[in-house]
Amino acid sequence: MAFENNYVECLVASKGSPVVKILSYISLVLAVIFFLSSILTVLGIVGLILCVLAGVLYYFLSMNANIEFEYQYCEREITVDKILNKSKRKNVGKYEVEHIEVLAPTRSHHLDEFKNKTLKNVDYSARDNSRQPDPTYTFRYD
Repeated sequence: MAFENNYVECLVASKGSPVVKILSYISLVLAVIFFLSSILTVLGIVGLILCVLAGVLYYFLSMNANIEFEYQYCEREITVDKILNKSKRKNVGKYEVEHIEVLAPTRSHHLDEFKNKTLKNVDYSARDNSRQPDPTYTFRYD
């Protein structure tokens, strides 16, 4: 078959949660406050430890504030990578096309037979519910 060695790549930016962004800014402000209080007041080492903890919390929150998903189709295999803050890449899924039972738009009638079943649900979408028509796809994988 001529299509077996095709390569397709798609990058989708996920809509960040406003709660995560607010918490990251709060943790950054707390880190600065704890650092200044460790220097200017009697907090000393306790203020420095709290500053480091707030800084670590800021790092992890800021990494999850900007998420992109990269989808690749190559040699009858779909791979999904999660890109954190445009700097760190993590492979989150690898799916062989032969094991995909159905692939259809999310609100399609082709998925009706799976509605009442308890299945593992993994979301690799942009998390943008305002776009119409819904651009997301769902697949059932064995």
